[in-house]
Amino acid sequence: MTVTATRDASMWQRGSFEPERRAVVEPDGKVFTYGDLQQRINQWSNAILEVGVPPGARVALASPNCFEWLAVVGACLQIGVRCVPVNFHLTGEEIAYIVSDSAAAMLIVHQELAEVGSHVAEVSGLSGNALVAIGEMDGYSAHEELLAAQSKDRPHRLMPGEKMYYTSGTTGRPKGVLRPMPTADDVDTAAVAAAKKLFADTGRFPDGSGAVLVPGPLYHGAPLGSAVGALHLGQTVVLMGKWTPEGFLDSVSRYRVTSTTMVPTMFERLLKLPEDVRKSYDVSSLQSVTHAGAPCAPGTKRAMIEWLGPILNEYYAASEGGGTRVTSEEWLQRPGTVGRPTTTGGIRILDDEGTVLPPNEPGRVFMKLNRPFEYLGDKDKTASAISDGYFTVGDIGYVDDDGYLFLCDRSADTIISGGVNIYPAEIEAALSSHPLVHDVAVIGVPNAEWGEEVKAVVQLRDGIAGDEQVGQELIDYVRDRVARFKVPRSIDFVEALPRAENGKLYKRRIRDGYWQNRDRSI
Repeated sequence: MTVTATRDASMWQRGSFEPERRAVVEPDGKVFTYGDLQQRINQWSNAILEVGVPPGARVALASPNCFEWLAVVGACLQIGVRCVPVNFHLTGEEIAYIVSDSAAAMLIVHQELAEVGSHVAEVSGLSGNALVAIGEMDGYSAHEELLAAQSKDRPHRLMPGEKMYYTSGTTGRPKGVLRPMPTADDVDTAAVAAAKKLFADTGRFPDGSGAVLVPGPLYHGAPLGSAVGALHLGQTVVLMGKWTPEGFLDSVSRYRVTSTTMVPTMFERLLKLPEDVRKSYDVSSLQSVTHAGAPCAPGTKRAMIEWLGPILNEYYAASEGGGTRVTSEEWLQRPGTVGRPTTTGGIRILDDEGTVLPPNEPGRVFMKLNRPFEYLGDKDKTASAISDGYFTVGDIGYVDDDGYLFLCDRSADTIISGGVNIYPAEIEAALSSHPLVHDVAVIGVPNAEWGEEVKAVVQLRDGIAGDEQVGQELIDYVRDRVARFKVPRSIDFVEALPRAENGKLYKRRIRDGYWQNRDRSI
């Protein structure tokens, strides 16, 4: 094989030509080569096929960052299966809902999640080798035993697969973002081309000698997309577990990391380190830092550029698609912008009647729909999000005379804390079921480190006094019903919440009281 062909080899092929090239480094430092990766992907592929998972069906995966995570995804993407990444911080009930709603034909759960995994197994309706533990877990087939019986050769069924992420909406229930299955005559060529486009759109460099650090959980679109793209380009993927600022710097220095994707919360925590600590790590290998998913304070971004150089690239997109990109140089000329559309992107600003607005007039942001999608089981939500080949996630913004997008406000209800979207409706539903609660609004309020934190504003039933003890009782009540990161940090009590005659809650009025003299713009 020629050098050019090797450079264009996908992660499914590279192990045949460069078996000793370093592919994945786990959080504990264990190294896997492209030879290891290729064989493991094939074993998972053959195991999934043996279970009888047909093209287009779903395989759900809940696990902390690890090598097997990427091998499972690699398998799904080469045999025409939809991989459903599941947030492993969710409760058993929440994970069970996603498994059920996606109609998963196979479920793979890491042994660290044994407590929730047992519950999910009971209600999933799956059995036998359709329930697999990464490690060992009651009720599940152990992955090592299952894979030991599988061939390491490439499977007979080769076709492009897809990822199906879950994103929540105003109903509070997660919705699967379902896309048509891709088609390609050659899965390898198509995958490498897609990886090159992703890296070009997000300002990274498709250099096969590079190393990509994945500091966030792989169930998020940006970390997973970055990892898969890097593997198709022959780079090394370095996985982090629990993120710490010094752990991040150590990984960059130790593995000569060339690019990474972060959220602004990480910037804040890095900048809080003493300067001598930051200077003790060699980060000169970094060529590109992509950030997305949350507001970044201008002062924080300037400080990061001053420290690392003009290598920050901001990317605005959503699980449904995207988006725009802005380089450091562009941002410094237009502070606050999230950039202009990428090579195949487009932006429209529409008013409430669907009329396209001129530059500098705020309205709802619509992004060009390059690939169709639907919200699984919710035709109304799908229809409301799409207009004439463009889609929206509800953000409010405007474009300037040169086509740069500025966001004024995020989707009205969404809370973004540390780069994680938190949707108030399900928290409100949990609180509303408490016998002391008459009415409730859950909002995001300022948090210096996380951007926003969850607060509940509660109207209690007549005759009930709101005090610290009642507040703690409500917090404990919610903690048993939603994932930990969704639990309100605090509760304020009010005599009444502002509602219109039709019952609509004026949540903006509530939020504004907490954001006075604070910048909530992205």
